[in-house]
Amino acid sequence: MATLDKLKLSKQLLAAMTGNGYLSPKEIQGKLFPRIHGGQDLVAIGPDGCGKTTTCVLAALNKIQYTEEIAPRILYLVPDTETGEAVLDQFHLLNRNRDLRIFGLFAGGSSLDTQVLEVTDGVDIIVATPDRARALYLKLGLNLNKILLFIVDDADLIIKNGLQLPTVELARGIKKSQFLVCSSVMHERLEKLYSNFIKIPNIIEVDDLGDNQLNTVDQLLYQVPNFSTKLYLLEMLLADKEVFDKVLVFVNSRFTAETVYKNLAKDFNDEVAVFKASEIADQVVNSLSDFKLTPKLRILIIANEDVSDINVSEFPCIMHFDIPEDEMAYTQRVLFRENTLADQLALTFCTDLELTTVRRLEQIQGKKMQIMDLPEELFIVKENDKGKSTEKDSSFDAGEAMKIRKRN
Repeated sequence: MATLDKLKLSKQLLAAMTGNGYLSPKEIQGKLFPRIHGGQDLVAIGPDGCGKTTTCVLAALNKIQYTEEIAPRILYLVPDTETGEAVLDQFHLLNRNRDLRIFGLFAGGSSLDTQVLEVTDGVDIIVATPDRARALYLKLGLNLNKILLFIVDDADLIIKNGLQLPTVELARGIKKSQFLVCSSVMHERLEKLYSNFIKIPNIIEVDDLGDNQLNTVDQLLYQVPNFSTKLYLLEMLLADKEVFDKVLVFVNSRFTAETVYKNLAKDFNDEVAVFKASEIADQVVNSLSDFKLTPKLRILIIANEDVSDINVSEFPCIMHFDIPEDEMAYTQRVLFRENTLADQLALTFCTDLELTTVRRLEQIQGKKMQIMDLPEELFIVKENDKGKSTEKDSSFDAGEAMKIRKRN
């Protein structure tokens, strides 16, 4: 078993680590620290709990052994105040250098002017949300000229919170620094973010699913760029009436249920219904048994807010147009039970912003979902150019998967 000495930390940090029960490095720490010591710019990808934040905190504390500057030398960005407070707690847990000045910069506490005075008085490490740090920077209260290490932690959540612009502005305001970006997932928006300030990224990825593997139905994952493309994909798949003869489509809200219903009703008319929501649809069913016993009905749209526990085991296909906010609700639906159809299939649609939740679901289950290619005929709606489409190759689709199962 590897020891903490492998990380080449200061004696103070090694003592702090062992004193707090850290006896051996995690996989991501073993991969990152040699490169951190080498001054490389890094993008670290790994699931929650793999040690990304502890790695960032250790890297920051190991970077500055003594205080001599008024201007900060570490800028550590987080997606929100709650995460920032947790990071500060981790700093205080591992820091043995009482002269080190560590400061949290968030909205909702001290006024901006007060924070300007506190920062300009001298600070070594700043933990901040991007928008608050940018506000201080624009008031000339945050000097970036001495930054040695720029950390973007939970970058996927920073993107989800719409904080890319202040993050990029701060990074570009730094003359020379090492950059460390951490995220649970890699996707196009993340690449677009860090490419603004990292010229040659060294991408390190770990994939820790744990040992507890649940018995689930087969799950297929479709990654799409946006909501509109989800609608096109759903319509395209459901056009195969032979394969998708009884389908439950889960969405997160009645508003989305209404949107999906109106979109599908144009092509499938009396084949589609909504579960328990008479105010948003012409065709409504109040129980799964009614849906199952009505031959003309093929598609049932269910808003997650209208159900708590629902038995889906008797249906050949369930689709998650949206990923439920309650992760256990999704997990319960895909568990293989005694009365579950042997060939049941679960299809999930997700955008980049939902990938973090997908990774958490995979951790809960202890297994990966099968990523599917998008059908080559699929119209992909560009976010900034609604009138054009992009084509993607496809070698296998959900319809084929269902047909193979039925033949066997």
